[in-house]
Order: sequence, then C-alpha cells, then structure tokens
Amino acid sequence: MSVRIRLSRGGSKKRPFYKVVAADQRAPRDGRFIERLGSYNPMLPQDHAERFTINEERVKYWLSQGAEPTERLQKMLANLGLVAKPALRNQPVKSAPKAKAQERLKEKEEKARAAAEAAAAPAEEASAE
Repeated sequence: MSVRIRLSRGGSKKRPFYKVVAADQRAPRDGRFIERLGSYNPMLPQDHAERFTINEERVKYWLSQGAEPTERLQKMLANLGLVAKPALRNQPVKSAPKAKAQERLKEKEEKARAAAEAAAAPAEEASAE
C-alpha cells in the first residue's frame, strides 16, 4: 500500500477548503483517508497564521514511513523545512514552438549576434589607433 500526503477538497462552490491527509494513493481524492494531518485555506491572505496549519510531528512520522507528498504539498512542506524543494520539471514538448518558429528564432539570434559583432569591430579598430 503506497501512502500519499495530499490535499482533500472540502468547502462549498467557489470557496475551497482543504484537509491535509495521509491516504492510500488508490483512494479517491475526497474519499477515505488514514489520518488528517492539517488544513489549508487558500481564501485567507498569505501571511495569515491559519492559512496552512500542519501537525509537523505526524508529517515527519509519515515521511519516515515512506509516504510521498504530492507536488503542491511538497512545495508547502519545503517552505517549513520538512522536505527538500521539488526540482522544476521541463515544460511539455507540445508547448514548445513549432519547427518554423524555432528557425525564425535562430535567424533572429544570428542577426543580432552579427550586428553586435559588426558594432564591436569598428570600436576595436578605433581604440587600436
């Protein structure tokens, strides 16, 4: 059984409230969980004390047992110093510019580089004289 530390959504429409829970990864998002570890209220301002509350002792316990936090919770727990910051993932290939757009970008870069070299060459000659 793989345990995840994740957010379970509650609250009403357009007013989210999340419980931080340790749950089996096969359980539904808002369904059965093993233990409630804290809460997260995104509607509160960032500097509010009750925006993100967590039982650090229990989180450390679950992490020692092999539980993996979700990416969002890993960022939040990293701010508290409980886990390492997640590495930035590469953007998907689909969002990259297509072949023609990449060629145009290369041409622009080459032109800019050539213009910079041309501007630098006369300045060097003037300083040599």
